[in-house]
Amino acid sequence: MQVNDRNRDRRSIGVLAVVSLLCQLGIAPAIALGNGHPDFAFVFVAVVAFTIGGETGVLAAFFAGLVFDLSSTGPIGLMALLFPIAAYALGIEVRDRIAEEPVMTIIPFVIAAFCVAVCYNIAMLLYGVTDSFFDALVFRALPTTFLTFLAYLPFLFILGRAHGGIRVGGSSGKHRSRYTLGNR
Repeated sequence: MQVNDRNRDRRSIGVLAVVSLLCQLGIAPAIALGNGHPDFAFVFVAVVAFTIGGETGVLAAFFAGLVFDLSSTGPIGLMALLFPIAAYALGIEVRDRIAEEPVMTIIPFVIAAFCVAVCYNIAMLLYGVTDSFFDALVFRALPTTFLTFLAYLPFLFILGRAHGGIRVGGSSGKHRSRYTLGNR
């Protein structure tokens, strides 16, 4: 039975928002691959979308995008537009996908991170920050996607372990199933 505890959700979102904000402002500028930097704000958006989803995920994504826009040199409102769209797409099922199937969240995360990075960098190309489409795609969007994916993995591991969701090599311990379907 799944219990909807709004206070626990608010607390979790608050703690995750503070950790993501500190990482975005403190760690992300120091880590670079090409011209790409990890996007901890998008990691926050994806985690909230995967765990809570729905209206809460979209609202959290809007505010995360607004904070991202206010702390960067890009146009204000661009990430506040892109993040809620990505949060809606990722959290459309409104269930805790990290608790149920944490590894299966990786592919949608990477696709959404790539789409957000490409849209953001194309807008920066139109804004005059980058020189060419090749630069926007290869030297900015791809490294940003890769570094954002690497930044997502610790969050996924910690949240998946907190819910008991990540098991490599089958189940073990007292939760081991007596019945198995084949040799897994």
